[in-house]
Amino acid sequence: MRLNIFAKRPATTHEGAPAAVLTAEQALRRSVLSCLLWENEFYEDGQSIADRIAALSMEVAPQVLADLAVEARERFNLRHAPLMLLVGLVRHGGPLVAPAIERVIQRADDMTEFLAIYWRSGKRPLSKQMKLGLGRAFAKFDAYQLAKYDRDGPVKLRDVLFLTHAKPRDEAQAALWKQVAERTLKAPDTWEVALSGGADKRETFERLLAERKLGYLALLRNLRNMDQAGVGEALVTEAILARRGAHRVLPFRYVAAARAAPRFERWLDEALLETVLQGPVFPGRTIVLVDVSGSMDWKLSTKSDLTRMDAAATLASVIPGDVRVFTFSEKVVEVAARRGMAGIDAIVRSQPHSGTYLGKAVQQVSRLPHDRLIVITDEQSHDQVPAPEGNGYLINVASARNGVGYGDWVHIDGFSEAVLTYIREAEGLVSEGLAAEGAA
Repeated sequence: MRLNIFAKRPATTHEGAPAAVLTAEQALRRSVLSCLLWENEFYEDGQSIADRIAALSMEVAPQVLADLAVEARERFNLRHAPLMLLVGLVRHGGPLVAPAIERVIQRADDMTEFLAIYWRSGKRPLSKQMKLGLGRAFAKFDAYQLAKYDRDGPVKLRDVLFLTHAKPRDEAQAALWKQVAERTLKAPDTWEVALSGGADKRETFERLLAERKLGYLALLRNLRNMDQAGVGEALVTEAILARRGAHRVLPFRYVAAARAAPRFERWLDEALLETVLQGPVFPGRTIVLVDVSGSMDWKLSTKSDLTRMDAAATLASVIPGDVRVFTFSEKVVEVAARRGMAGIDAIVRSQPHSGTYLGKAVQQVSRLPHDRLIVITDEQSHDQVPAPEGNGYLINVASARNGVGYGDWVHIDGFSEAVLTYIREAEGLVSEGLAAEGAA
C-alpha cells in the first residue's frame, strides 16, 4: 500500500463549504435542470458542464436518462440539454431510444439540433432506434411547422428525412415530404418572413396578432418592436393576457419583456402571476430566502441581459400564500413580500451582491415561525449549511458540480414554475400519507 499519495478531498462548494456526496443521478439532475447548454456560468464554463452531462449520462440507468430527458423538456421547458441526454441514451442503446426521441422532440428544428449535437465530434452512422425515433418525430409536424424550421445549416430537415427513411402515412404526407426533400415548401406566414420580404412592420404584427398566428415567446420577444412600430395597444395587451402557448415560456421571460418594453409591464405582471396562481396556495406561513450574492449576477446566456438572480427572484415573487421574503449575501435582509415585477425589483435591489453566507442565513431565518422554508440559490455557500427546521426546500438554479441542499433538505433543481408544482405535490403526498395513516 502506497502512503506517499494525496488523500481524496471531501466534496466542497466552489466557495469552500462542505458539500453533499451525490449519486450519479443527483449529479446529473443538478447539471441538467438549470442548464442552458454550452452557456458559461459564474463558476464553470459551458463546455465543462456539457462534458459532465455526457459523462454522467453513461453512469445512470437508461430508464433514468430517458425519464430525465422527458422531464427536462416537458416540465422544465428546456430545449438543448434534453437533446444532449438523448445522445447519451443513444450510446446506451436499447428499446428506450426511439420512444424517448419521439417524445422529447417537440419542434421540427429539434431534429436538426439533435443530429448536430450527435455529430459534434464527427459524423457517425445513425442507429436503427435513432432512425425509428426521428422518423416518428418527423411525422408529427405539418406543412407550417416544417416550413418554419426549414433553415439553411449544416443539418437540414431534408437530411433528417433521407437518413431516417421515414414512411409517410398517406399520399398527402408523401407529397409534403417530397417538398421537404426538394426544399420547395411554401414560405410560412411568420413575422420573420414577412419583415424580411419588406412588409410594413406595424401592419404585419397587427395582422398576425388578429389572426392569432404569433407564438407567445415571439410576442414577448417583439414587444419593443411592436411598441416602436405603433402596434395597437389593445391587440398587444389582449395577446399578453390570453397567454396562448405560454405553457412553454419560462417565468423569467416576462421580466426580460418588461425591461425591453416597460409600457407593457402592467399586463406582463398580470400574465406572470397567472402562470402559478392557477394552483392552490401553500397553507401556513412560508419563508423564502433568496440568494443575491455576486455569483447570482452572472448572465443566463451570452445573448441575454437576465441573470440567475433574476430567475431566482422571479420564482420568489410568484410563491402563493402567506409569505415572508428575505435575501442573503453577506447579511440577511427582509424585503416586502410583493408579487410579480415589484417583488423582483425589491429582491434584486435589497442589498449589495457579495459573499454567499447561506449557512448563517438559514440559522437566522429558522428562528422565525414558519411552516416551510424555501431557499432559492446556486448553492455555492461560503459556510456550512445546517439542516432546516421542519419542511425545508432548496431550489438550485445553477449547474455547479457540488451543492449543499441535500440530506434533510428536499432538493429541487430548475428555474421553471415546475419547481413550485413539485413542492405542492410533495406536501400533498405527505398529507395523503398522514390521512391514510389516521384512517388506518
